[in-house]
Amino acid sequence: MGSTVLSLRIDGELLDRLRSHAAKRGMSVQDYVARTLIREDFDQRFKTAVDETEKFYGSAATAAADGDHAGDHVRPSAGIA
Repeated sequence: MGSTVLSLRIDGELLDRLRSHAAKRGMSVQDYVARTLIREDFDQRFKTAVDETEKFYGSAATAAADGDHAGDHVRPSAGIA
């Protein structure tokens, strides 16, 4: 897998916050931003997959997950905004 350069112009205050977040994790700003983008991309693809699964199985699966045994089940979309 090759790499490509992406150039961004960002506010100095945002860059300072990114530096702080990256430093807490012992990372460079570039690595921190790349990891954040990768995580966001994964979260979006996962949410889309969950939505498609719910659409495929219909409201019966959603109702079962929210029914009397809701404590026994973990909804796939839990924790995804």
